[in-house]
Amino acid sequence: KRGEGQGKIATIVDVIDQNRALVDGPSSGVRRHAVPFTDIRLTKFVIKIPHGTSSKTIKKWWDKDEICKKFAETILSKRLEAMKKKKELTDFERFKLYKTKQNINKLVKEKYERMRAKYLRERPKPMTMEKKKGKSIKKKARKEKKK
Repeated sequence: KRGEGQGKIATIVDVIDQNRALVDGPSSGVRRHAVPFTDIRLTKFVIKIPHGTSSKTIKKWWDKDEICKKFAETILSKRLEAMKKKKELTDFERFKLYKTKQNINKLVKEKYERMRAKYLRERPKPMTMEKKKGKSIKKKARKEKKK
């Protein structure tokens, strides 16, 4: 989540204590160091390695299982990439994005208002009390004729 390995994928090599883990990401550029569990986001990828394994062994299994390739296809990876791109925008690019979103929202609002107005024009009118009373009187009159 934060620190030097932010946005990169790494392997938990060992659990140091209840608050920290030893991580290593030889293929992703994360050096071996201790990280608090609060700064770790777990993924579904698992490499079967013994505790305290060397970086060389981790790299071998990492490349064999193609972890980087699999991670690049996940939603989390795409979201991190989008956040990185958004963070690197210049002031003018942010302004253009703001104006584009504003125009899109304006078009959506106009379309919604047109559809709402059309619905209000074409919907069936609710019956008033006078019309309801008139119908019930006519029904009573018909029943009386039948008798």
